[in-house]
Amino acid sequence: MAGLDEARAKGASAVDAVRINLAERAAELLRRDPELTGTAVEVGLIDRAWLEAPGQHPVRTTPAIDVVQRFLERSVERRPSAMGAIGLNALQLLAREPGPAGTERAATPATIVFTDLEGFTRFTARAGDDAALALLGEHHRVIGPIVRSRGGRVVKRLGDGLMLSFPSAEAGVLAALELVDVPPEPLRLRAGVHAGEAVVTPDDLIGHDVNVAARVAASARGGQVVATVAVRDAVGELRGVAFGRARRRSFKGVGESVSVCTVQRG
Repeated sequence: MAGLDEARAKGASAVDAVRINLAERAAELLRRDPELTGTAVEVGLIDRAWLEAPGQHPVRTTPAIDVVQRFLERSVERRPSAMGAIGLNALQLLAREPGPAGTERAATPATIVFTDLEGFTRFTARAGDDAALALLGEHHRVIGPIVRSRGGRVVKRLGDGLMLSFPSAEAGVLAALELVDVPPEPLRLRAGVHAGEAVVTPDDLIGHDVNVAARVAASARGGQVVATVAVRDAVGELRGVAFGRARRRSFKGVGESVSVCTVQRG
């Protein structure tokens, strides 16, 4: 019996070695085409973690419906005429994941990011509505790939701002730092990040923690990311990221004071 168990263990080890070898070869082939790899990560066909350590992580953790939604968003951003070709109703149908009839949605863990553009109102008054719309259009085309590459989604657009959700605090922080680096000239972007719970619908996030995230974003300055201590604690040590000293803040509409800190590359 001991000999049989040992043979099985060796067989399983050999299978694992073959699987890891195949994963490494596949990842190496993908890395030879950065554009293809970037697209695959952005829409969720492969995970960034798998690409960096093939064989040690699942190839993909993104649900198929989310892959479809990200692909459609990317297509419309890069070629707006695609909306007319596919049809708005078809886009909404494909991007929406129906829940069981008669069921209530429960709050689930979520990392919520709000952004807006400092000085957008003044820019619109000075440059006019057409220029403002063109600036927002370009802004949305730039931010889409960044959000999706971190596994996030654009929940809704709020004028010159965005409500975003991410699968982890780490992903939300990294995306926020990338977003403040690519504001539409001549404006600056600011972002707030909070980790908690929210009721998730196809086109909204609802709950107390959503309100906290919005207030945190409003407290940031242009070019700055502010996060709650809940985010800092969830992220822990993260290479290339530095959290500032925590300070307690009182926000309108939020009963308790909230500990926040700035986030920057470090």
